[in-house]
Amino acid sequence: MKILYGVVGEGMGHAMRSRVILEHLIVTEQHEVEIMASGRAVDFLAKKFAGVNRIHGLHMIYDENRVRLGKTLWSNVLGGAAGVPKNIAAYFELLSEFRPEAVISDFESWAYLYGKMHRLPTLSIDNMQIINRTKLPDEILEGHRTEFELTRAFVKSKLPFCDEYFITTFFRPPLRKERTRLFPPILRPEILAARRRRGEHLLVYTTGEGNEAFAATLAQTGIECRIYGMRRDLAAEVVEGNLRYQPFGEATFIDDLASCRAVIAGGGFTLMGEAVYLHKPMLAVPVGRQFEQVLNARYLAHEGFGRDADNLDDPRTVHDFIAAIPACEASLATYSQDGNREIFAALDGFLDKAAAGVI
Repeated sequence: MKILYGVVGEGMGHAMRSRVILEHLIVTEQHEVEIMASGRAVDFLAKKFAGVNRIHGLHMIYDENRVRLGKTLWSNVLGGAAGVPKNIAAYFELLSEFRPEAVISDFESWAYLYGKMHRLPTLSIDNMQIINRTKLPDEILEGHRTEFELTRAFVKSKLPFCDEYFITTFFRPPLRKERTRLFPPILRPEILAARRRRGEHLLVYTTGEGNEAFAATLAQTGIECRIYGMRRDLAAEVVEGNLRYQPFGEATFIDDLASCRAVIAGGGFTLMGEAVYLHKPMLAVPVGRQFEQVLNARYLAHEGFGRDADNLDDPRTVHDFIAAIPACEASLATYSQDGNREIFAALDGFLDKAAAGVI
């Protein structure tokens, strides 16, 4: 089939997940795919696929591990004024040259709108729809109900009335909407090929530079910490006692993840899903005012797979997590996932129905 695939560029998780789905569609199933993407997703996907088109997309502005709502709104208004006409022109050109037969969207609005306007079978694949299409328990929402309601309203308006919704998740709240299915996280081939073993180091991934108090807490643990992101632009490893500051390299990072004792990182879904798959306990610190990350982190703790924290200002947060690692390992031992087999089979089934005119 000819498929239009849209990828939102906010955060790299959408692009990394879409890369796996696109490889299945193009390499394995030999579909013809035109890709619409925004932000950093464009350059990431263009390295792996032909036919990647840049379009305007919404983005977030962060400062001190919090979403800055005012700056985010203003930046999107200004960017949208310039970006929307280019999107419209791109879609008219696509209509005349490609003529897709189905649409898949990873939280990307323009591909979705094209599909609805032309009455094409439209599939949503992302982790965000869990906020709108499942029933979340009160203990998960406690203290964040306002952010939840605002986020749910946004998610609900983003891709309404798709033919089906595939939601990737490591937790399983009850469904409250039809045409919705839950699947395990989509995993990169590099994660599936990683050799999982239990080492003694902590893998620390943070995008905040200069957090000396946090570094001091890690030093006090006496545990080897392999730290990514705290010091940017490193050309080689820098060792200071038990702290080992790392330059970023994908292969090295994945091996450090597969062999670590536990992980300390933010609340992003991709790394969290990979840690759960590899049975690595995780301390998750979500970005402030980013409810999706709060949801991920709280469910991680709810399932017993790790712990969540609003911040790392109190050294006891890290020490308490280290003490809880054996209990988290016991909970993670019950988690199993057969690679990406389940969602690939469902995706192929959706496209078979679309080709047959059933959808």
